[in-house]
Amino acid sequence: MAANESNPTLKMNNETTTCPVRPFAKFLPSIWGDRFLSFSFDKSELKALGKAIEEPKEDVRRSLNSHNIALMIHTSKTQASLQQFIYKKLMAANESNPTLKMNNETTTCPVRPFAKFLPSIWGDRFLSFSFDKSELKALGKAIEEPKEDVRRLILNTAMDPNEKLKLIYSVYRLGLTYLFAEEIDDQVDKIFKEVNMDDYAEPDLYTVSTNFQVFRLHGYKLSCDVFNKFKDYRSGQFMANVTTDNMRAILSFYESAQLRIRGEYILDEASEFSESQLKGVVDTLEEKLARKVKHALISPFHRGLQMVEARLYFSNYEEEFSMYNSLQNLANAHFRYLQLLQKEELHNMTKWGKDMEFHIITPYSRDRKPELYLWTLAMYMEPHYSQGRMVTSKIAQFVTVLDDTYDAYATIEELRLLTNAINRWDNSAMEQLPDNILPIYEVFRKEFTEFERLFIEGSTNRVDALKKAFQELARGYHQEAEWRHSGHIPSFQEYLKNGLSTSTYKVFSISSLMGMEENVSKEALSWYETHPKILEALQIIGRLHNDVSTFEFENERAQQQVTSVDAYMKTFGVPTNVAVDELKEMIENAWKDINEGCLKPTEVSMELLSPIVNLARMTDVVYKFTDNFTFPEKTIKEYITMLFISSIPM
Repeated sequence: MAANESNPTLKMNNETTTCPVRPFAKFLPSIWGDRFLSFSFDKSELKALGKAIEEPKEDVRRSLNSHNIALMIHTSKTQASLQQFIYKKLMAANESNPTLKMNNETTTCPVRPFAKFLPSIWGDRFLSFSFDKSELKALGKAIEEPKEDVRRLILNTAMDPNEKLKLIYSVYRLGLTYLFAEEIDDQVDKIFKEVNMDDYAEPDLYTVSTNFQVFRLHGYKLSCDVFNKFKDYRSGQFMANVTTDNMRAILSFYESAQLRIRGEYILDEASEFSESQLKGVVDTLEEKLARKVKHALISPFHRGLQMVEARLYFSNYEEEFSMYNSLQNLANAHFRYLQLLQKEELHNMTKWGKDMEFHIITPYSRDRKPELYLWTLAMYMEPHYSQGRMVTSKIAQFVTVLDDTYDAYATIEELRLLTNAINRWDNSAMEQLPDNILPIYEVFRKEFTEFERLFIEGSTNRVDALKKAFQELARGYHQEAEWRHSGHIPSFQEYLKNGLSTSTYKVFSISSLMGMEENVSKEALSWYETHPKILEALQIIGRLHNDVSTFEFENERAQQQVTSVDAYMKTFGVPTNVAVDELKEMIENAWKDINEGCLKPTEVSMELLSPIVNLARMTDVVYKFTDNFTFPEKTIKEYITMLFISSIPM
C-alpha cells in the first residue's frame, strides 16, 4: 500500500511493470481479534435451557392471549426474566389502547402515569472494578508523614495570622480539615479572638475575602462590614477596577458572598457586583483563569460537591498551596486513598442493586446506582463513614423506587394499598397487595430488618426513626398522587407543607446517622423532633429546586404532576416566569438560613450539621439548571468519571 502511494513503478522479474492504482481504504482492524475462538460450549446445557424455556413460554402465551398482562409480573420466579418484555407490552397497551378485551368482557386497562426514563449510562461497568487491599494499606501509610508535617505547619506560632488563615483555607478546599479538626478549630478561634476591625483597614480584597471565608466556614461570624472599605463612599457602589491582576480577588469576593445570611445587604450587593464583573471579562481571560471563573459562575465552591471541588482546587489553584510540599503530597495521597476506597464501595453498591433484581422487580424505575452513591458520598466523604455511606446508598435506592412507583407506574388504587401497607409495616399487610406491587414491599421490609440486625447494639432507635421518616415520605408521595389523580392543584402553603416531606431530606438526614457514634445519634434524633430551621431550609431547597428544574418535563406527561410552580401560580395568580423567580428567591433565602445555622453557637455539633449542608450543596449541583439526576449525561457523568474512573496524577 505504501508502494502504491509513493512509487507505482516497481521492478518485477527484471522487467519494469506498472503497478495498478488501487482505491485502497484504510479500514481499522477488528476490535475483537480472536476473542470468540476461546468460547467453550456444552451441548447438554443448551438442550437443558431449551427445555427450561417451554413451561414459562406457555404461561406467557396464555397470559398474552388473555391480555392479562399486569398480573403476569412476578407471578413466578421462572417468569421474572421476561418482566421487562411484559412491561414494554403493558406500556404500549397503556399508550395506544386502554380498552382491551379480557375473557370476552370489556375491561378498562389501568391507566398508569408512565415516564420514559432513560436507561443507566453506566450499565454494569462498576461491577468489574478490582481492588488491592495492600495498595489501600500502603496509601494509608503514605498519608502519615505529610500529615504530621502539615499539622506542624498549622500549629506554627511564628507564622503570620494572614498566612495561617490562607493555609487553613487551602486545607479546607482540599478536603483535609477532618484530619486536623481540633488543631484548626483552636487556631481559628485564637486568631478570631484577636481580630480588630482596624486590622482590616489596610489588607487587600483578596486577603479580606479569604479571611472572611475561613472564619465563616468554621462557624465564626466575622462582620460583613469588613467589605465597606471597598465601596465608593460617594456613590455607595463597589469600586469597579477589574483587571487580570486582581481577578483572583474578585473571584474570592464572589465566593465570600455565598456565605451571607439574612440582613447582610452588603453581601447581596457583593454577589451581584462580583458575578457581573466576572461574567464581563471571562471571555478575555487566559485559559486557566477562565476555567476557574467559568466553574465558579456555574457552581461556587460553597455550593459544590466537596470531593469534586477538592479535586478541582488541587488541579486549578496550585499556586495557592504549592509552597507547602507536604500539603501537596498529603492531598495527592489522600485523593488516591479515597478513590480506591470509594471505588470498592461503589462496586459493592452496584452488586447489591443487581442482586436485589430491581431491574426485574421495578423495570419502570430509574437505574441510577452510581449517581445515588455519588449523592451519598456528597453527604460525607470521610473514610470513617464508609458503613454509613453503604446504608444510605441503599436508602437512596429505596427512595428512588418509591418515588418512581408513586410518580411513574402504579395506579391510584395500588398506591392506596401500598401506602397502607408501608404504614402498617407487618406481614398481614402483604395479603392486600397486588402481585406487581408486593415485591417492592417485601424488599423494603427485608432490608430494614437487615438494618436492625446491623445496628442491634443499642442503635435500633435510629432504624425506628428512619422507618417512621420513610413512612412519612410514602404518605407525602401518596398525597401528591391523589392530587394528580383528581386534577386538584393545592394552595402553595398546602403544597409546601407536604413538600417538606417529599423533598426526601428528612429520610436522608436520619439515614446519615447510621455512620455516626451512638451518642451523636441520640442527640440528633431529639433535635430533629424540634423541627430545626436549618433542616426545614434544606427541605425547601430540595423541594423547590427539584420542581423548578423539572416542572416543564412534568407538564409534558399524560398525567400531569403537580409542582410548586403550579401551586404558586394558582395561589398568587402570577405567570410562570414570576412564579419561578419567586421560588428561586425562596431558595436563596433558605441558603442564608443554612449558613446562619452553621455559625457559633450552633444548636448541635457540626458532625450533624455537615450532612445537611452537603445535601443542600448536592441539590444545587443536581438541580440548579436542569434535572441532572434523571438526565445525568453531562455534569453528573463528568463528576463520576473524575472521581471513580480517571486516574489521579502522582
